[in-house]
Amino acid sequence: MSESSISVTRVDTNPELETSFAIRREVFVEEQNVSAEEEYDGLDPECLHYLLTVDGAPMATARMRLLDGKAKVQRVAVLKPGRGTGLGLALMRKMLEDAQSAGKAQAVLSSQVYAIPFYERLGFIAHGPEYLDAGIPHRDMTLTF
Repeated sequence: MSESSISVTRVDTNPELETSFAIRREVFVEEQNVSAEEEYDGLDPECLHYLLTVDGAPMATARMRLLDGKAKVQRVAVLKPGRGTGLGLALMRKMLEDAQSAGKAQAVLSSQVYAIPFYERLGFIAHGPEYLDAGIPHRDMTLTF
């Protein structure tokens, strides 16, 4: 996929938010068997949402909560056809850029264990013990800007 066909934008309309929710539903609820109650945890109104499209077609989404001194990246989801193509990196880079622009000193996230190498490519460092979240092994990760 050429980079010129990739667009990462902050979600600012209800249709875009519904598209983001649909991607999350497909990846987390349908593929990974996370309950809808866990996936839609009531924190969405507190978050900035991002949508990545390729030639106008939605392919990835994530959300970010701006907290004291840090940005918490959550719900990073890339549809199957886009995995391993650099789309996740493009999405994360935009979010991290926005976190820095907002004056945050760190970005934090809870990574599924299999995805740790992906986040390490962006400079995140895993720490703490492995734990289950929605029945899936995770570890905390931090990136200091």
